Amino acid sequence: MALLPKNLKDLLEARLGLLNALRPLPRSAVEKLRDHFKIEMTYNSNAIEGNSLTLKETFLVINEGITIKGKPLRDHLEAKDHHAALDFLYELVEPKKRVTISEHLIRTLHQLVTKETEEEWAGKYRESNVIIGGSDHTPPDALDVPMKMKGLIQWFQENQKKLHIAELAALFHHRLVHIHPFLDGNGRTARLGMNILLMKAGYPLVVILKNDRKKYYRVLDRADKDDLKPLVQFVAQAVERSLNIYLKTLTPTSKKREKFLPLSQIAKGSPYSSKYLNLLVRQGKLEAHKEGRVWLTSREALKRYQEGRQRKR
Repeated sequence: MALLPKNLKDLLEARLGLLNALRPLPRSAVEKLRDHFKIEMTYNSNAIEGNSLTLKETFLVINEGITIKGKPLRDHLEAKDHHAALDFLYELVEPKKRVTISEHLIRTLHQLVTKETEEEWAGKYRESNVIIGGSDHTPPDALDVPMKMKGLIQWFQENQKKLHIAELAALFHHRLVHIHPFLDGNGRTARLGMNILLMKAGYPLVVILKNDRKKYYRVLDRADKDDLKPLVQFVAQAVERSLNIYLKTLTPTSKKREKFLPLSQIAKGSPYSSKYLNLLVRQGKLEAHKEGRVWLTSREALKRYQEGRQRKR
């Protein structure tokens, strides 16, 4: 049974097709997008785990080498480590390079994101049991971690050609955090691993936003109980967001661009309220992406939704 709704699957593939049609992409524009996404992901991925640096402070720490007064040294080190891990990731997913998903790669990602903060355990599986605060899930016994990780790699090898890449990436992410193989840095490592899969398939870097932290943990909790669809849809919408940002930036001005507006503006002149449009977005029925806390969609996307409803009738 497909976990990714057909409309979302078709949308992602159509958006990726538009991006691929623009290749080769302007080098300077791509570099600016990469720099933007690396800072954004570093900030959001660390902030989800409790890092106190703001987006602007993260930029200053990484690009200017500035120490932020009143902020813990650990938060500065986490930002630098994560950014270095993203440099490694971008090198890894270069078109001509072949990537093997392995325990060694996962441990390398972990070693990079915890290099300066957990030096003793960077890249090493935990040797003690752990409890995740606020979660019903208890990770497996430390003695079982090596076996579970071997099982994860086997699962990936068996399913990499059976699942849509968004499904594969979301489930790989969940299985890794479910095992919780490291004492710290599991979430950051899983989000990097998820991105390797997506980026090798041609998608831009995908960011899980700090503003979506509660929903993120909620869909992971449901996945722990074998309800996987919400997590897959959540990841697919994050993929869509990155695609839309790339297309918005890279599409030549001579070509028609979709104008993305807040739901409240799209609702005006339509038969739907902004509340109902929000429901459609959360159900994956209406194309949309988030900027900050605000969902954005386009009048063209609403038209596609309406046409889809009419065809079903």
